[in-house]
Amino acid sequence: MTFATTLAACSAEGEKSDAAQSTNEAPAPLVIDNALTAEEKAAGKFTAEVMWKMGRIGSETLSPDGTQLLYALTQYNLAENRGITTLHLRDMATGEERQLTDNTSSNHSPQWLSNTEIAFLSNRTGSSQVWALDLATEQVRQLTNLDKDVEGFGIAGDHAFYVQRVKVAKMKGSDIYEDMDKSKVRIYDDLMVRHWDYWDDGSYLHIFAADYANGVIANGKDIIGEDKAWDAPLAPYFDTKEIRLSDDGTQLAYTCKPLTGTEYALSTDSDIFLYDFATGATRNLTKEFATEHEPFVGYDKYPVFSPDGRKIAVRSQRRPGNEADQQRLWIYDLDKNEARYITKGRDICATEVVWDGNDALYFVLPYEATHQIARIDARGSTMETITEGDHDINTFTYAGGRMVANMNTISKAVELYDVNLATGELSQLTDVNREIYDNIKFGKVEKRWITTTDGKQMLTWVILPPDFDPNKKYPTLLYCQGGPQSIVSQFWSYRWNFQLMAAQGYVIVAPNRRGCPSFGQEWTDQISGDYSGQNIQDYLSAIDTVSQEPWVDKERRGCVGASYGGYSTYYLAGVHEGRFKAFIAHCGIFNFESMYGHTEELFFVTNDYGGAYWDKANATAQRSYANSPHKLVANWDTPIMIITGEKDYRIPYTQSLEAFTAARVQGIDARLVSFENEAHQVFQPQNSVVWNREFFGWLDKYLK
Repeated sequence: MTFATTLAACSAEGEKSDAAQSTNEAPAPLVIDNALTAEEKAAGKFTAEVMWKMGRIGSETLSPDGTQLLYALTQYNLAENRGITTLHLRDMATGEERQLTDNTSSNHSPQWLSNTEIAFLSNRTGSSQVWALDLATEQVRQLTNLDKDVEGFGIAGDHAFYVQRVKVAKMKGSDIYEDMDKSKVRIYDDLMVRHWDYWDDGSYLHIFAADYANGVIANGKDIIGEDKAWDAPLAPYFDTKEIRLSDDGTQLAYTCKPLTGTEYALSTDSDIFLYDFATGATRNLTKEFATEHEPFVGYDKYPVFSPDGRKIAVRSQRRPGNEADQQRLWIYDLDKNEARYITKGRDICATEVVWDGNDALYFVLPYEATHQIARIDARGSTMETITEGDHDINTFTYAGGRMVANMNTISKAVELYDVNLATGELSQLTDVNREIYDNIKFGKVEKRWITTTDGKQMLTWVILPPDFDPNKKYPTLLYCQGGPQSIVSQFWSYRWNFQLMAAQGYVIVAPNRRGCPSFGQEWTDQISGDYSGQNIQDYLSAIDTVSQEPWVDKERRGCVGASYGGYSTYYLAGVHEGRFKAFIAHCGIFNFESMYGHTEELFFVTNDYGGAYWDKANATAQRSYANSPHKLVANWDTPIMIITGEKDYRIPYTQSLEAFTAARVQGIDARLVSFENEAHQVFQPQNSVVWNREFFGWLDKYLK
């Protein structure tokens, strides 16, 4: 979601940072020795330093016959302030595992070429290129040797695709005026001058279609168009899953938003395109299948071919400009030349879709603050939920009749689990962080349903400190979720980690207030245009209800949050009526009017505020702007820490500066923590440790 702090454990953090480092030299080998010290074992306490010793699993994929499991593992060296990603192979019959790549380079994004050979991205020569590894001989060969980094790829049959950055426009003064090569100026005529954490320099990610023969990916054809200022995959996340080859390699489906400038900033209208290798022709399937009743003007993303290549599953959102709209599952039937809405009539979202043969599909189902595996037939007639329990299944791989899930909980980082498709039983396969769980104490997680002010039931997680004693009183934190349309699920986060907070002696109250998905679209939608309304009451219902417990110290309560959660913190600081003794806001929205002019994806604020601040005839918008947190600062009376990233262009750091100024001018104790090389989230290992030391230092000062 636009304003969400990404909370799920994600090994791709390390993969992205490594892959993005383009140099002309091979990377220096990285020593990984993350064994717990004797002192850490004796203390048994979860700390930021211990957290950065954890391995992070991702990119799991089963061999075509389902007998072998390939996955990536990212590990960090805190002293060196960097990580490395290695590839690992597990024999599903014996459980034996072996590491396929060493720590001399990062190797990630693996895919199977056959049951005995894999391909992957590696920066072992300094540039990110595609390589292959024969599992029997352990021989490595290079499949691409291109002039620029490869940022994604796929191979099937006799064809392949790869993703590279292409310069299509002149935005720099030194490009426009070549005799002024030392000029440091950017020149724009339209919006989207910056996105997420980068300024538009006139370069975009494009897809190249190529032949694959004799073990080599040939130089490809730019199928987006060398003059097109469009990204495929889409900015700002550049997820290669938005591109898919058919199993026989004859067709390529991909996601693109063919808009620029102000139109791009105000729209979510992405489409699914189909490229034919034989003819070189491209079709916009989404627009072809559009009708008066289904114009397909929202996000249409993540195409997935059926095994026979005749159908494509697509995740589609109906409403333009609403990125939190229901993710509906559609099937494009290429034989019948029609689109079919197969989850119609079900108040659910479908993510991470995988075909089961040609007539059914598995997908991840967000449900009541958890994520489960579900199955639906290709006509949408029958659907069943396969798994159950308080966990998050983030992704899964399915091949040879076998399924393996990438799963975590609030108390356990990602591991891989075998899924019994008949019973839904989950059996743990990997155990990369066993030393942590054997020696570090974690707190109990309670699941509660709290009655809201309008009589509804709200799921709230309560996380207790390790060695919890109900006869003691504990300082307590209200956690405010970002998004605002993102789930407070069973996530494991390396940035906002509930167990890390609990380990410092805090009770955590984490409500799924209005706007949090997985409770039906009405619950999700309610927050748009009502930021200062029902969801704020939901927060107060959560903290007030849990505060009735004798072990909550009402004199030592704090409120913390990031992004939309940062907005919530600012707003609650003006209306909390003495409930809280300390606040922490990370990259929060403070001033709605300046935010509208500062942010980049205008479709979001247009949808969620109701419109622009100058639209005086728009009652919803005017109510939003009238309730901007900056208009409540005269009521502020509580210490507040404000954290920001100077490369954050979603909620720019100027919002944080405005809030810090307001606090200090009024004489309120405040602290500004500004990360010069971070954006909306903190990814760098040492920055993360500093973040946590500042975070808990502030809370301890006022709540302990």
